[in-house]
Amino acid sequence: MAVSATVVLSGAAFADVTVSQSNDPSITLGGQMTSLLGMERTAMGQVAPARLAALADGVQVKRPAVKRVAKKSGLPEISTPNLIRYDNSFLDALPVTSGDQQWQCLTTALYHEARGETIRGQFAVAEVILNRVDSASYPGTICGVVNQGCQFSYTCDGKSDRANEKGAWNRAGKIARLMLDGAPRALTAGATHFHTVNIRPSWSRRFERTAAIGAHLFYRQ
Repeated sequence: MAVSATVVLSGAAFADVTVSQSNDPSITLGGQMTSLLGMERTAMGQVAPARLAALADGVQVKRPAVKRVAKKSGLPEISTPNLIRYDNSFLDALPVTSGDQQWQCLTTALYHEARGETIRGQFAVAEVILNRVDSASYPGTICGVVNQGCQFSYTCDGKSDRANEKGAWNRAGKIARLMLDGAPRALTAGATHFHTVNIRPSWSRRFERTAAIGAHLFYRQ
């Protein structure tokens, strides 16, 4: 029987500790556990309480807050957030946002394509749009991606793009701002396509499915 323990410290992994009774039959399981727990307490005591709370509470970005320019998008320098949670309470605590034309295009796409989805589902749709921006197969800006042909149904349905639901618009704007500011794309494994579960486009048979979130299925080209 082997007992292993791993402790994460400030982004680095504390080395795995493995003790096997087959190596020394005189060592009891109780002694092994006491030793391992003592090491864990010592390691955890070096982690700041705020760091522990952050690790337990949300998705941690594995890089420090920095400024960068999004690839190919022509966007201004943006700051990377440290922590993202996919829930209403997290978004509700954020101030109402605004931005340039690229922010406007992303917010409009999220509002019309995903406002009926969960917060996680809306972040997932944002990932698809940004993944396309990063792909050589698609236009290099957000506005170019969402307005390419009829790739996004709301651009070709003949209806006004005006947002009549203020709350949904504000949520979409906050999600757009977070994604433009470097939130992790942790939901769809690089997806470039999505569709609702009640249709089956021809490309869904060719592309690899990467995620199912709410009423949407996601695929990577």
